Amino acid sequence: MAQTEINWDQQIPLPKLSPFHAKIAVALVALLCFINSYDGDFVFDDSEAIVNNKDLIPSTPLNNIWRNDFWGSNLSSNNSHKSYRPLTVLTFRLNYLIAGGLHPVGFHVLNIGLHSLISALMIDMFSVLIGGLAYDGNGNRLNHAPKASLLAGLLFAAHPVHTESVAGIVGRADLLCALFFQLSFLTYCKAFRGGRFCILLLCTAAMLCKEQGITVLVGVSERVRTGLLIRLALLAMGGASMLYARWRIMGTGPPAFTEVDNPASFADNVFLRVINYNYYYSLNAWVLLCPWWLCFDWSMGCVPLIKSAFDWRTAWLLLLWCFLIGLISQALCSQDSQRRRTLTLGLVLLVVPFLPACNIFFRVGFVIAERVLYLSSAGYCLLLAYGLLRASLLALLCVYVARCALRSHQWRSEQSLFTSALSVCPLNAKVHYNVGKNLADRGNTSAAIKYYREAVRLHPTYVHAMNNLGNILKERNELVEAEELLAKAVLVQPDFAAAWMNLGIVQNSLKKFKEAEQSYWNAIQFRKKYPDCYYNLGRLYADLNRHLDALNAWRNATVLKPDHSLAWNNMVILLDNTGNLAQAEAIGREALKLLPNDHTIMFSLANVLGKLQKYKESEGFFLQALRINPNAASCHGNLAVLYHRWGKLELAKKHYELSLKLDPEAPGTRDNYNMLRLTRDV
Repeated sequence: MAQTEINWDQQIPLPKLSPFHAKIAVALVALLCFINSYDGDFVFDDSEAIVNNKDLIPSTPLNNIWRNDFWGSNLSSNNSHKSYRPLTVLTFRLNYLIAGGLHPVGFHVLNIGLHSLISALMIDMFSVLIGGLAYDGNGNRLNHAPKASLLAGLLFAAHPVHTESVAGIVGRADLLCALFFQLSFLTYCKAFRGGRFCILLLCTAAMLCKEQGITVLVGVSERVRTGLLIRLALLAMGGASMLYARWRIMGTGPPAFTEVDNPASFADNVFLRVINYNYYYSLNAWVLLCPWWLCFDWSMGCVPLIKSAFDWRTAWLLLLWCFLIGLISQALCSQDSQRRRTLTLGLVLLVVPFLPACNIFFRVGFVIAERVLYLSSAGYCLLLAYGLLRASLLALLCVYVARCALRSHQWRSEQSLFTSALSVCPLNAKVHYNVGKNLADRGNTSAAIKYYREAVRLHPTYVHAMNNLGNILKERNELVEAEELLAKAVLVQPDFAAAWMNLGIVQNSLKKFKEAEQSYWNAIQFRKKYPDCYYNLGRLYADLNRHLDALNAWRNATVLKPDHSLAWNNMVILLDNTGNLAQAEAIGREALKLLPNDHTIMFSLANVLGKLQKYKESEGFFLQALRINPNAASCHGNLAVLYHRWGKLELAKKHYELSLKLDPEAPGTRDNYNMLRLTRDV
């Protein structure tokens, strides 16, 4: 029912703008808040969903998008997260095609643009929710709450809780879902004047961007209090069909989460689960109310479980429900119809999009996720706009803009993102793990050790932290502790293939050859296609002079990964060292067909050809390798030996000298050079 006048709209100290100018203003504020993230890196979950997701590569069949989950894993796999968002992945793929590769700027710019568009469209949503539907004589929709809708739109555009969805590229799922949610809602509103059936299509699109999109059907149904039963029945049938299809896609079973992902859902009894779920709700409310306390991950001890009804934190959930009950009572019982309307629809918009994340219908894989509040924050902003009728709203808006700018800057790189979380969630083992991993990736392994140790201390069964710490200690030749950590990791998680392989490498270094071989085979048992493990197994066999086994292992590595340069090169070297020169030549030529620019294989093949007295071909491969890597002292030295044998003494002298200049301690080169000088003197 349309309202002719919204009393509280006149009390808001904002100018009355035309719909177009209001949308431009809101879009500009959204742009201002997040523009400094446009040149950020791929961070956190972007690595799995984008950088390592083969579904983005043009050579991957497009049909794979519809068979795989958001992270690129087949939906039928036991390891699949069951997040089915093919339309979102399709936009990532388009970004890849347009940019010609994985260039993050284009991805970030599209996210910022989507948020600006969504914020602008919120003006239309809020105007309907606050002022109702009304049209002039020309069929144009009227906005009876221009100031209130503008204020709510500005608050939404600048809310800092959106940073993860906007500055984090994987947050595009939330942005697209929100966009189609809006379009579904606005299309439904137009249906009162004759439009019809696009609603279900738009709702389906929202759900194919993110599962949360199904809640739009509840939202649009709430717009109708009486009548239109046929339309509501059609919406209900459509929603049921979509839910059934979604259930079938998941393989008729939800994803398997662990206690680390959502500890409350593994609590000892129903009472404790309910208490902790409600505590999570209160934390989500606090993040909306005071968005200074933001973190990229809230698992692994960040929010300790409430284990007793007498825990002081239960006061927060009691406070939350007292506040909600007060709002609900006002929404239902207030004498002011405008207040009832605003509070009711604000609460619906706040609560309904949050329902899939509340652990009521199924277990979710997180404690708190700021990105799931993207749509719910619209309801919060509507309630906030209703509650703030004084100049304080301008101060709040300025605080929001400043906080957005700071938070989006933190999302520009993994280093700043992970470090920012240390003060928010110091008990979160995953935060310390990610800080350590980032330091290790940047070469600062000494500092990384500290954070990996803290991650293991906070979460003693954190196998990935043990594995990474064990790897660093292995490189530092602290082999005994490395073996202890890796052995504990595979004890905690027996199917952890990478830890088995790393344990085998350490055991090999400790001369525990039998144990190392068994560790490698354990790794291969749990990960059938594991070329790096076959490569390391081949190295073990080579150390044990089991040459045929080594060649078979390296051949398996190249079958599984045809561009495995190290495996190819080791085969050539082993065959060369054992006198199988013809076979070494054949393997080297086969490898260069697959890796035509690999200078290490060129070098090894050139050595073989030199021994076969194919001097011209050998020279060609040496020179080609030097064009790629001109500062390789060993290549200059071996080319000098070739020229020495060939009788081209001037060229031999030149390359001996180049080799010694690059590496004065190059083994054998000094002796060969002195021998050449003696020959020339004679």
